[in-house]
Amino acid sequence: MHSISKRLSILFILCTIAAILLVTLFVNVTVTKKFNKYMVDLQSKRYQRIVAYFEDVYKREDKWTENTGIELMHEAYMGNYCLTLMDENKKPVWGMNRDAIKKQMHMDEMPLQNNGVYTTKTFEIKVNDKIVGFVDIGQYSSILLTEEDVNFKESINKSIIASGVLTLIIISSFSLYFSKQFSNPIKEVAKMSVNLSKGYFETQSSIKTNLLELEELQKSVNILAGKLKYQDTLRRRLVSDISHEIRTPLNILQNNLEAMIDGVYPVTTEKLYDLNEEVIRFGKLISSLNMLNEFETESTKLTYETIYLDEFIPEICKDFYLDAEKKNISFYYRIQPNYKYLMTGDKNQLKQVFINLFSNAIKFTEQDGRVLVTLYENGKNIVVEVCDNGMGIQDEDLPHIFERLYRGDMSRQQIEGNGIGLTIVKNILQLHNAVINVESKKGKGTKFTIYFTKNETS
Repeated sequence: MHSISKRLSILFILCTIAAILLVTLFVNVTVTKKFNKYMVDLQSKRYQRIVAYFEDVYKREDKWTENTGIELMHEAYMGNYCLTLMDENKKPVWGMNRDAIKKQMHMDEMPLQNNGVYTTKTFEIKVNDKIVGFVDIGQYSSILLTEEDVNFKESINKSIIASGVLTLIIISSFSLYFSKQFSNPIKEVAKMSVNLSKGYFETQSSIKTNLLELEELQKSVNILAGKLKYQDTLRRRLVSDISHEIRTPLNILQNNLEAMIDGVYPVTTEKLYDLNEEVIRFGKLISSLNMLNEFETESTKLTYETIYLDEFIPEICKDFYLDAEKKNISFYYRIQPNYKYLMTGDKNQLKQVFINLFSNAIKFTEQDGRVLVTLYENGKNIVVEVCDNGMGIQDEDLPHIFERLYRGDMSRQQIEGNGIGLTIVKNILQLHNAVINVESKKGKGTKFTIYFTKNETS
């Protein structure tokens, strides 16, 4: 199994080699064809020149002799071709020995096409449109290449090979560089995923990349790692808090009952009443957990009915006047007049929402404090605000207050509660398509704001 870097590098190099071979083949074929065409044209011009020469000689001498055009023989020997001059009846006037040409050429060493095959071409010699003779030009190759021609072709081929090798080196270097640009972030993310699967949630990827998709992948995996770390911390704290919440009433019951059995404590109505309070507190915790489980598994069935919040909320507020009076807290509500605060919902579930919010406001507000419940309309929403000037919530705790069993800082943990109430509140409101927001400052107070969608008939 190959790494992605190695696989990409091999792929790039193979593609480069294939491309270079194809380009080299096409260039070589094209150059060879063009060069051969050039040589053929050059040879045709030579033929035309030889014929023109004999025509000029005949015009001057008006006959053929054994010395007519003999001076071309030296050029023919030098050019490795054989001339034969014939009269109008094709009788030889003079001719060259082709065997001498063959011996002179050293054919095993000469670059020839159709090596060893002797070919001839016969051309007419005309004077005043009258055929006065023929010249036969023979050679042992269809195309003859001089040393300069051979050197030219070799230099072209060497240049093609050199450019191919240089291109391969450059492309290989680029492929290694770019394959690392691709593979390093992916390898980092893959390594990080393995660590996450093993439970090492502290892992973070810090490698830099200028590729948008890989950058987004890296960011998403880092976010995932952060969420997994947080969920793992929450899970550990959840187990610890549930164990603590359950252990406390059980320990109290066990210790007191053992003391009564051993005769240390007398069995009195007051003692039994205290133990019953612990049983009730334990039962409330179990009921809250069951209720939360029903909401989270979406097994809760709501009974919808028309609710007038301007009548519903004041009725609930009345139940908290006594608790507020015990702490000398000013608890009151304010309703914007001239509106019908009509909505559809489950009255019992919504009552649970407001009971939780009002009781928390009083619970976390100190003596001589203030709790204000405000109801008003804002566009298509009915807004309910529960505002207090109590101890407030720390900034780092605000994002987590709706999570199960979250109790926040130690000062709030000292006040009785199980950290489930606000989780239930949010779940109930989500079932009513409502939104709840919280604003708070440590030592300044807290404000919960609920946005209900009002009925269109309101």
